[in-house]
Amino acid sequence: MKILVVDDSGFARRALIKLINEQLEGWEVTDTGDGKQAVSLFRQHQPDLVFLDLTMPDVRGEEILEEIRSFDRTSKIIVVSADIQQKTRENVMALGADYMVNKPINAEKIAQALTTVMC
Repeated sequence: MKILVVDDSGFARRALIKLINEQLEGWEVTDTGDGKQAVSLFRQHQPDLVFLDLTMPDVRGEEILEEIRSFDRTSKIIVVSADIQQKTRENVMALGADYMVNKPINAEKIAQALTTVMC
């Protein structure tokens, strides 16, 4: 099984990958801080699960989500964002996200997200 983690913050990516590894064993994790590279990596690795930050300097997470969903409807996508507005949540769910986790992340939030999307 494969996971792609997309977040412009190296610290946030490392923290998320650590939490993922505590929850899931044996998954191959690829990560990037470059929104433009995210879709390319998605096509290359064809992950089963994506953790996607919304706020990045080069390409907004919503654009990445839309592009991925234009050619793949089966991969699970969990949006990770500090934006707690209900409108944002509704928008990303309408674009095809499977779940949204608010930052700051922790083990409980990741466990809940994984339980929700993997069942």
